[in-house]
Amino acid sequence: MSDNEKRIYEGMFLFPQSSLSNMQEASDHIQGLLTRVEAEVVSFKKWDERRLAYEINGNKRGVYFLCYFNCDPTQIEVLERFCNQSESLLRCLVTRADHINQEEIEAADGRESLADEIKLREEQAASAKDSGDASSYVTVGGKADAEAKESKEDAADPAPESKESPAEAKSSETPEEDAADPAPESKESAADAEASETPEKNDDDQDEPAAEATAEA
Repeated sequence: MSDNEKRIYEGMFLFPQSSLSNMQEASDHIQGLLTRVEAEVVSFKKWDERRLAYEINGNKRGVYFLCYFNCDPTQIEVLERFCNQSESLLRCLVTRADHINQEEIEAADGRESLADEIKLREEQAASAKDSGDASSYVTVGGKADAEAKESKEDAADPAPESKESPAEAKSSETPEEDAADPAPESKESAADAEASETPEKNDDDQDEPAAEATAEA
């Protein structure tokens, strides 16, 4: 098929975290899959290394590679079948990339930086081998870093403490109403108090006016 009949595609390839120790092999594996379907690589880079939303084949973290390539549309299904049959890949996703212009695709190319990272890792591995202590160096984004990062993420999210609601906290600080407000004392009305203070008149006092009136008569 001619180049005019090929279309531009975006491919995202997910590898286990262990591939960080040999990214050259992972890169070559992707290139080999694309070569089998006569795809032309336009841009390729290591996209990211991150924690997965869920475990895939026992892997909690993975490494993503992003690739833009021109390919015959009839070969995409074949490429996906090859990826699904691969024992190295965890997942792959291929989509059309017609909405992305050529300048952006070329600007996303990271093959040079990927080559530098692969070289740095090889030098670190050789240095560790010479010293006889593989744990004496820290790889860039390697398994040791990832495990430490994962442990830090877990430690950063402790179990939430039980907290009282504002109503419960206010209730716990305020003494019971029964203790603060004793039962009110029985109080007499003003009329009752006045009646109790005024002495009752004797019957003799009531009869005095009548006796005086009789004497006058």
